[in-house]
Amino acid sequence: MKTFYNKIELSAYIEALKAKGHSVGFVPTMGALHNGHLSLVRAGFDKNDVVVVSIFVNPTQFNNSEDLLKYPRTLDDDVALLNSVSKTAIIVYAPSVEDIYTTKIEAQKFKFDGLEHEMEGAFRAGHFDGVGTIVKRLFEIVKPDYAYFGEKDFQQLQIIRKLVALHHLPVKIIGCEIYRTDDGLAMSSRNTRLTSQHRAISPFIYKTLKTAKIKFGTKSAQNVTEWVIKQFKNESLLELEYFIIADIETLKPVKRKSTKKTYRAFIALYAGDIRLIDNIALN
Repeated sequence: MKTFYNKIELSAYIEALKAKGHSVGFVPTMGALHNGHLSLVRAGFDKNDVVVVSIFVNPTQFNNSEDLLKYPRTLDDDVALLNSVSKTAIIVYAPSVEDIYTTKIEAQKFKFDGLEHEMEGAFRAGHFDGVGTIVKRLFEIVKPDYAYFGEKDFQQLQIIRKLVALHHLPVKIIGCEIYRTDDGLAMSSRNTRLTSQHRAISPFIYKTLKTAKIKFGTKSAQNVTEWVIKQFKNESLLELEYFIIADIETLKPVKRKSTKKTYRAFIALYAGDIRLIDNIALN
């Protein structure tokens, strides 16, 4: 496995691979890798000869400086985990902040046709400017044919699709199903920071989402939302931040259901001081 710390060397290596006709997949990560990340890497090998995995904790998408400081940085363990998938066909790009931002650590301002203002955008100011900045920069460096993103961050996935369309970037975005533990918890690097109590109650999140999906078949969006809010009021270890049923194209909350639209339920909550998100397709 080759690991690059410098964008110039990485770009030259990828250009040489492409000159030989190799297809390049890309999985951008912030490290602290787990089986969810590995599922994206494996998906990458369905269409590509090599898969580039970037490992970079991006400062411009954290609106909480303490969260940035606490984010785990485990490069050696990450590389070892990737080796379990392939020792020869994975390329790791682990840049410094200076290699990405060169001079000033600052997010570019983006407009994503309003997608950036919904849900996470309403609760995390500037977050999607940071996401857009780093993903666009990485696409310019790696120049992948395909890039893979998990549906756990579904809003982010839709925003990256919009980024590619608005800026005419030559990459195909592939969304991959949420990878869950056996008890239903969506895999996240933050899960390792849960207390034993919070980890024990966390399957309640997906269980509630699954029941909400069933209810959405016969109930209004407002009725389902009120039911979910009530469930979390009865669960003292989990603090609900939001539950929203939205149109997957606009990400705007649904007011009246339409058979011509596709909906998804989105949830964000705190388990102690750990913020978790999840979502589920409804129709």
